Amino acid sequence: MRTQKEARLNDPASIKHFLIDLFQTAVDAANPQLCLPPFIPKPPKGRTVVIGAGKASAKMAQTLEKYWTGELSGLVITRYGHAVDTCKIEVVEASHPVPDEAGLQATQRIKECVKNLTEDDLVICLISGGGSALLVDPIPEIRLEEKQAINKALLKSGASIDEMNCVRRHLSTVKGGKLAALCHPARVVSLMISDVPNDRFIDIASGPTVADPTTCADALEVITRYGIPVPTEALNALRSGKAETIKPDDPRLSNTEAHLIAAPQMALDAAAEKARCAGVEAMILGDSLEGEASELGRSLAGTAKHVASRRHVNDRPCVLLSGGETTVTVKGSGRGGRNVEFLLGLIIELDSAPGIHAVAGDTDGVDGLEEIAGAYISPDTLLRGSLLNMDAKAYLANNDGHSFFETLEDGIITGPTLTNVNDFRAILIV
Repeated sequence: MRTQKEARLNDPASIKHFLIDLFQTAVDAANPQLCLPPFIPKPPKGRTVVIGAGKASAKMAQTLEKYWTGELSGLVITRYGHAVDTCKIEVVEASHPVPDEAGLQATQRIKECVKNLTEDDLVICLISGGGSALLVDPIPEIRLEEKQAINKALLKSGASIDEMNCVRRHLSTVKGGKLAALCHPARVVSLMISDVPNDRFIDIASGPTVADPTTCADALEVITRYGIPVPTEALNALRSGKAETIKPDDPRLSNTEAHLIAAPQMALDAAAEKARCAGVEAMILGDSLEGEASELGRSLAGTAKHVASRRHVNDRPCVLLSGGETTVTVKGSGRGGRNVEFLLGLIIELDSAPGIHAVAGDTDGVDGLEEIAGAYISPDTLLRGSLLNMDAKAYLANNDGHSFFETLEDGIITGPTLTNVNDFRAILIV
């Protein structure tokens, strides 16, 4: 027999609320106020300089200030609208996902912050997703306008996050371990919130403080494969090895360490526990699912229908949870993002299958370029869309998921969450 909590999931409004609550639980699990304090190092003999970049960097800086007992100074860069009040660490806002002049100037100021340090000094680097665009200082062969064009082309190409970051690292003066090298001989402690598949340090904000095993040749291969427009001078810098990143055996990294303080799996575990407490079985499919967003939606629709077909009348509801960062090959001119693309692929393949609901959202509160985290779908989503003369397939072809779900009033808007552990997906079968 179902419990009272389980019975409430027969009501559409309660189901929507339950799924959005799971999403919020995942976001809360990566709150810097909870996950950063255990990793704060002890004050050094000398100075402590705080630097960093990412959508969570301002909240991380605020938390660090709250618990720090010694002298402190520095600067972090975050996305526009993601700043919070700090006392000793300056917060600068800049553009994401395409870098801008504000990010360039702030990055150059960070480089000044870490000049002339000694082995008695400590650099605390606060790194989170979004740092690849926010921490920007191109190699001399590239102007900012050209770097912006490269970034836009990479975002539209369908390249995976590790492929994009390989190119970004090699066209930067601070990524791929170069920022840590500038801090030498000071001790460098990096505190990282992961938004990338497999939590690879080198892909979190393109790894400014960790060694990079990839090469200029790898970057050139990605550029060639996806037809990314790169100035001839920069291509020559890659071909000659002049733009090479810092490698694992570089002595300038001998006094560095990195700690993962929050990750997608932690968020999924929190959501799974929340679901189980509500009497819902939870299955975590993985924290690093990749691929074209709409294709993953179609694939997980098949999984959901299979699970639904094996359920008995008295079985408890089941939720399929997953994370990771998909890609979108942009061909249309609509308002889209990875999560709404995933949901469009999902509902098209589900074809109004009964009893299957889902949410998908970016844990930073921004899906694509929109201040919209994601959206919700139900078995009647296609029908409600058709009654408004909206064809889900046409919206998917135009990469216009936000318009589709906004019209149905099924978009999820959280505002800046001040953290980022990548995408969250929950498919509920009742």
